[in-house]
Amino acid sequence: MPTVIESPEEARLEVSENATSVVWKLAWPAVALNSLQVINQLLDRGFIGHLPSAALTAHGGAINVMFLMFSLAVAVATGATALVSRAFGAGDPTEYRLASRQAIRIAIMSGIVMALVTALGAPFVSHAVLPAQDHESIALMTHFLAVYAFSLPAIYIIQTLAGSLRGIGDTKSPMYISGLQILTHMALNCFLIFPTHTVRPFGGLFSFVLPGANMGLAGAATSLSISSCGSAIAYLFFVKRTPLGSLWGLHLPQLSWVVRILRIALPAALMATLRVMSLTAFTVILAMVPNASTAIGAMSTAFAIESVMFMPSFGLSVAAGALVGQSLGMKRPDRAEKLGWTASNHGAIVTFCLAVPIFFGAPTIAGVMLGDKPEMIAMAVTLLRYLCATETLFAYAMVVFGAMQGAGDTVRPMWVSVIALWGVRVPLAFLLALPAGFPVTSWLRTPAGFGLGAGGAWIAMAVTQGLQGVIAPLLFKQGAWKMKKV
Repeated sequence: MPTVIESPEEARLEVSENATSVVWKLAWPAVALNSLQVINQLLDRGFIGHLPSAALTAHGGAINVMFLMFSLAVAVATGATALVSRAFGAGDPTEYRLASRQAIRIAIMSGIVMALVTALGAPFVSHAVLPAQDHESIALMTHFLAVYAFSLPAIYIIQTLAGSLRGIGDTKSPMYISGLQILTHMALNCFLIFPTHTVRPFGGLFSFVLPGANMGLAGAATSLSISSCGSAIAYLFFVKRTPLGSLWGLHLPQLSWVVRILRIALPAALMATLRVMSLTAFTVILAMVPNASTAIGAMSTAFAIESVMFMPSFGLSVAAGALVGQSLGMKRPDRAEKLGWTASNHGAIVTFCLAVPIFFGAPTIAGVMLGDKPEMIAMAVTLLRYLCATETLFAYAMVVFGAMQGAGDTVRPMWVSVIALWGVRVPLAFLLALPAGFPVTSWLRTPAGFGLGAGGAWIAMAVTQGLQGVIAPLLFKQGAWKMKKV
C-alpha cells in the first residue's frame, strides 16, 4: 500500500515537527523520480547525440512541442493536486475522490485532443521553427512528432493521477510506477534507435550482439509512446488500492467540476503555452544566426544537462504544492508559508551544489553526449555555463511557483512568465543575437542590434532565469495566495 498521511489529524501533528523533515518526507520520492527522469533524458539525448546532425537539429526543434504538451498535462495535474490536497487537508474523502475522478476524465479528453493537434500540426511546426534550407531536419522532426503524438493521452493520464496521489501525500507510488516507465523507455531506446551492432563494454572485456530496429529518431519517439502507455495502464490499475479508489470509467466530466479544475489549470496552461511560445520565438531567432542548425542542436543538449540542476527543485516544488494545499485545507496558512519557504530554500541549496561541478565539467559532459561535433560542443558549453550562473535563482522561482499553484494561485505565476519571457527574454535575445539592419523578412530589418549570434541569445536566457528568481519570492512573501478559493 502507498504511504500517505492517514488523516488531517495526523497531518496536524506534523506541525510540531521540524519543517525540513516534513518537506523531505514528501519530497524525496519526487526528487528520486526526477533524478531518474534526468538520467533518462541524458541517456535519451546521448543516444540521439550519436545520430547524424540532422537528427539533433530535428530533436532540438521538437523540444518546443514536447515541452508544451508535457506542461499542459502538468497544468491539469496542478488543478487535481490543488483540489485533492485541499479536500484531504479538510478531512473530506468524498470531495477528494470526486475531484480526482473528474480530473482524470478531463485529462483523457485533453490528451486525445492534444494528440490530434500534434500529429496534424507537425509539418507546419517543423517548417516554422527550423531553418528553411534544412530539409532533412524538417522531415525528421515531422516524423518524430507524428509518432510522439501517440503518447499524449497516456502522458495526461500519468501526470493527473500522479498529481492526485500527491494531493493525499503519496509521492512514493508515482516514483515506483514512473520509475518502471523510465527503465522501459531506456531499454527500448537500446533496441529501436540503432541497427543491430556489437557492444563491447568495459573496454572490450567481453562483447555481445545487440539487436536493433534501426529506426533512428523515430525509434526514440516510439520507445516513449510504448513506455508511456504501459505506465498509464499501471496507474489506472494501481490507484484502486489507494484512498482515491477506482477512477476508471468512460464518462464525461461534470460541467461544475470542469469549471473548478480549469479555473486553476487554465492560467497554468497559459503560462506553459507562453513559455513554449517564447522558446519557439527564441528558436526562430537562433535560426537566423550563423550556424543556426548547430546552435539549435547545442541548445537541446544544454537543456538536457541543465535538467540535472533543476530536477531536484522540480521535485521540491511538487512537495511544496501538496503541503501548501493540505495546510490551507487544515486552515493553517502559517504552516503553508513555513513549508513553502523551507522547500524553496532547500531547492536553492541543492541547485547551487549541482551547478558548481556542472559549470567546470561542462566541456567533458557535452563531449560525451555529442561525440565528434566540436562546434556544437562549444556552443552547448557556453549556454550551459551561462545557465549555471542563474540556476540557483531559478530554483527559487520553480519551488515558489509550485507552492503557489498548490494553493490554487496560478494567475500570478503566469504574469511573472509574461513579464520575464515576453517582456524581457525574446526582445533581449533579438537585440543581442542579431546585428543592426539584419533582414528579418524581405520588408523588415532590425533597427538595432549587437550581432553576438547564439552567444547573445544565451545571455538573454540566463538573465531572464535570474529575473524570475527575484520576482517569484517577492510575490510569495506578499501572501495573497493564502486567500485563494478553490
